[in-house]
Amino acid sequence: MYPELQHLVDSLATQLSRPATVEDRRQRLVVYSRHSEVPDAVRHASILQRCVSGEVLAWLRRFELAKARHPVRIPHNVSLGMLPRLCIPIRHHDLLLGYLWLIDADESMGSEQVALAETAAQGLALALYREVLTGELASNRETEAIRNLLLSGSDVQAYAARTLIDSGHFDPSLGVVVLVARPVLTADAEPDDQVRLALEHALVNTRHRLPARHAVHLVSYSDGLLLFGTEGEVDEPTVNRCVSHLDHALQTALSGLEQVSSCVIGVGQPRLELAQARSSYLEADQAARIAASMPDVGRIARWSQLGIYRVLEQLFSQDLDELVLHPGLERLFTNPEALPLLQTLETYLDLSGNALATSERLKLHRTSLYYRIQRFEHLAGANLKDGNERLCLHLGLKLARFTGRYRPVG
Repeated sequence: MYPELQHLVDSLATQLSRPATVEDRRQRLVVYSRHSEVPDAVRHASILQRCVSGEVLAWLRRFELAKARHPVRIPHNVSLGMLPRLCIPIRHHDLLLGYLWLIDADESMGSEQVALAETAAQGLALALYREVLTGELASNRETEAIRNLLLSGSDVQAYAARTLIDSGHFDPSLGVVVLVARPVLTADAEPDDQVRLALEHALVNTRHRLPARHAVHLVSYSDGLLLFGTEGEVDEPTVNRCVSHLDHALQTALSGLEQVSSCVIGVGQPRLELAQARSSYLEADQAARIAASMPDVGRIARWSQLGIYRVLEQLFSQDLDELVLHPGLERLFTNPEALPLLQTLETYLDLSGNALATSERLKLHRTSLYYRIQRFEHLAGANLKDGNERLCLHLGLKLARFTGRYRPVG
């Protein structure tokens, strides 16, 4: 696919007598030189998977390669099976296009060889720039088709699905499920290039575990989407494998990023054909939003298993900050000392008023549990023996979580 790049890389590898690899700026493999001996584990995996793993990405992030203007030496990493290597950023008029990698197992590369590699990187930049322009056009067409498929009206959705199928990106015989991966950021943090690069790696790694024409992906401003094929409407094994692979890839790729506290995955319901992907996407997006704001839901939120949260989420279109909840709850939300009472009440209601189960969940003696319940009833002017009152309180606590007026700890 890249004859000029391949020739340049093979020529450089021959001159330096060491394996050479070119990756794009997202650290996806572009070309690699022939080698007469078994390379290290990282190079071998990169060739097979066409991208680096999340663990390798987390390790390389320490060296801030995206900011580098000069060669960067990467030391030996025994746990990754990674030999020492030299990384030379490939830039065209200061635009980062990718990286030239040279394995330096015995760390014998001298200044003359490094200078030769830097000169070669300049030639690679021109060739890679032309390839990037061509690749970006194809990638933009795929991205536009996915966006139209998920965000447009039914007529446009059908056309977008046909575009992805006709261009060889998706098998028309498959059904589809959409996953939404959403990083949960720390206070005041914004998604940046590092977060988006980690999302890209996780999605690509998961996509490469599937057969050809079984998946497409998209990275947006704040999340990543994976659309993958299923055999009919019920294909739980495939769904479970994809969710598990993506979850693991996200945890490793995002590790070490201080602005990310966790990452959740929303799982939509399967649909029989690609043109129906929008419905699965809306479910996955809503499930991810719920999981991000409601930690007790868990890191992986399946739309089909959200229960009452599916109903509560529909209220997001309203201004929940103006919603008046149970007056007793409103009073206690403003009192920090009442937080243990509210958490105890929520757990008690979650467990259908089962005192034994609540005591075990909270590791609380039942006498203390009964005291807290009675104390809450007194302060809130509530009667937990009334079914409507219990429903009002339970819904009020869940809605208050959505708005941030009630934030449990632990």
